[in-house]
Amino acid sequence: MRIERHWWNGNRSSRGRRDVYIRTDGQRWEVEAQTGGTAGRSKVHHCPSRSSAEILADAWLGGRPEWRELVP
Repeated sequence: MRIERHWWNGNRSSRGRRDVYIRTDGQRWEVEAQTGGTAGRSKVHHCPSRSSAEILADAWLGGRPEWRELVP
């Protein structure tokens, strides 16, 4: 799976950091919401298409302005 899109909430602390990823292998899509950086917890949801993955990621971002999209 390769990362198509990645957002970060801008918080550098291990307790406050949040990341949202959209990944694909070209056929399957998944969205991961991660708390606490790489050592933290995460939830992965499989999606049937890119558009459904983007809808789910957008919902997790919640329209909050602190989220920044990072270049994968």
